[in-house]
Amino acid sequence: MTFGFAPSAASSFASPAGSASRLARMLEPAEWAAAGIPLLRNPRDIVTGLHARHLPRPATAVVAVLDHEERLIASASFTPRPIPADGWDFRNALLAHLRRVIPHDLRRRTPVRTAVLLFCREGDERWTEEDGAWMWGLRDACTLHGLRCGAYITLTGDGWQVMGEGRGGRSPHASSPPTDLSQTGADDAPPTLRRASGAADALRRTAAR
Repeated sequence: MTFGFAPSAASSFASPAGSASRLARMLEPAEWAAAGIPLLRNPRDIVTGLHARHLPRPATAVVAVLDHEERLIASASFTPRPIPADGWDFRNALLAHLRRVIPHDLRRRTPVRTAVLLFCREGDERWTEEDGAWMWGLRDACTLHGLRCGAYITLTGDGWQVMGEGRGGRSPHASSPPTDLSQTGADDAPPTLRRASGAADALRRTAAR
């Protein structure tokens, strides 16, 4: 499998002093592929359903929890602060939103629920340092919440891509219009939408069922 690499916009204003520690908190595609991340049976349905519920635009992250049959249990979308890409900050943001929408599974010996992450961003499908930081953050947040670490998916103007798997599609994409949930293959009853308080440019949208 061949991966492309592109510079991260979020890393362009990082200071040299913090580069070493930041680089330690990101995963490259080869590391991600070797980590045993479970494959989604139908990634298109997952992506289409999350897009219909949250309508993410560039710089929006959508974290979702699936049960053992790949049904959506809970999801939350948010816009992280515009800071240099760091897995530590992304881990903390993901963990905070997971705690709001679903109880932890730390008492279980083996995780039965899986968290996946959809990140809508500018650029193309090639891996960036920002993607690597999100991967690190997702893996760590899942460990701390008792979940199995699932797929990391990017959504760009070109379409969607499951990182490390080579699977993707042209629709939906970062500029796709809203989709009727009844046409996505998702559950008939969509989760309710809640908005967290905050500045308009840091709007957080949370959905849970």
